[in-house]
Amino acid sequence: MPRKFLVVVDDTPELDAALAYASRRARSTGGHVVLLRALVGGSDEHWSGVRDEIRRQQREEAEALLARLGEKVAETSGAPPVYLIEEGDPQAAIRKAVGDDPDIKILILAAGANGRGPGPLVSAVLKQGAALTGRKLPVTIVPGELTEAEIMDLA
Repeated sequence: MPRKFLVVVDDTPELDAALAYASRRARSTGGHVVLLRALVGGSDEHWSGVRDEIRRQQREEAEALLARLGEKVAETSGAPPVYLIEEGDPQAAIRKAVGDDPDIKILILAAGANGRGPGPLVSAVLKQGAALTGRKLPVTIVPGELTEAEIMDLA
């Protein structure tokens, strides 16, 4: 099976760098990109009807976002990406995705650009190591301020 590169789809500007790098690596190695979107929700039981509607809307928005990003990933990588939507915080979503799919071989994260710091997922990887992913898994941290040309050169 071809190796899979896992990218967490969040709302940070650095996401573009992680997607570009993962897509180029997938193309150069014959792999695939896995796009993971984590849906963080609440647990107030007395608002269950509202919570269900919010979850439905979040899922629809996640599906639309992944489809939009997936077009560019497919174009750049040469293969359609795998889409995953998981409920819970991003760290739990990563553990679930990695635990469910042994073909995920590398986690691609982008560090904050313009002096904003590494970001919460990069910080968690540095603190938790393999405990973050649930198994030994290489992590590639892409500087968020890389240009497209620099990413092409590196990947």
